[in-house]
Parts: sequence; C-alpha cells; structure tokens
Amino acid sequence: MKVKKVWANLSVNDVEKTYEFYKALGFRPNGTFPNEYELASFLVGEDDFVVHFFSKKSFKPSLGGKIADLEQGNEVMFTLSAESIEEVHEWAKAVKQAGGTIFSKPQKIQGSWYGCGFTDPDGHKWNVFYNGNAQT
Repeated sequence: MKVKKVWANLSVNDVEKTYEFYKALGFRPNGTFPNEYELASFLVGEDDFVVHFFSKKSFKPSLGGKIADLEQGNEVMFTLSAESIEEVHEWAKAVKQAGGTIFSKPQKIQGSWYGCGFTDPDGHKWNVFYNGNAQT
C-alpha cells in the first residue's frame, strides 16, 4: 500500500477560538472558514501537513469511542522545527499572546537541542525545537 498523505484530526470545544489561535501563530488556513463541517483546518510547514480541528459534536461519531480528556492525560504531541534559538523564543511569545499556555519554557534540552512546549486553548500539546547541529 502507498500512503499519499497523512493528516491529524483533533477535537476542540470552540472551533472559532481555535481558528483564531492558530491563525495568530501563522498557520495557513486550509479552505474557507466558517463552514458546515464545524471544522478549522490548517496547513503546517513546508510539506503542508494538514491539521483538522473539529468540534467535539462533529468529531465524536467518527471515533467509535470517547474523546480524550486532555486535563487527565495526553493524546499526542506535535513538534515544530525552528531555525534558531531566537525563533523558539518568538514562538513562545506568540503562543502566549494568542492565548496558549507555555508548559516548558524555552531552554536547552539535550546536547544541541533548544526548545519549548505549549498547549493550545483546548490542551493539545506542541513543542518547538531547534537543533544547533542540524545541517541546512
């Protein structure tokens, strides 16, 4: 089998709030908003990774189970690459201004890695990493 594309589907409490949060971080909207699917969709990175944020009401029927309670645990953490230590700090600042929460402040992680971690308004986790040894 050949997979052409992989994307993420996540549930949120308020699709409009989610749309505004990720738009403020510079994520590129994927399609029009608002729409009849109760969905905010974005393209992320140079490879256009697709992240769909569905309202819980429209997402639940497709799961075949319960939606994760992000106050009780984690479902997944996405990683965004940064091109410099300064960019990691810019991400942290932008996340705070957009209404997100920094759960791991910008810092040296291991060896040449530098990064921070944040959650969106619904508790979905992301981190931003810069590798000082990466070849460009």
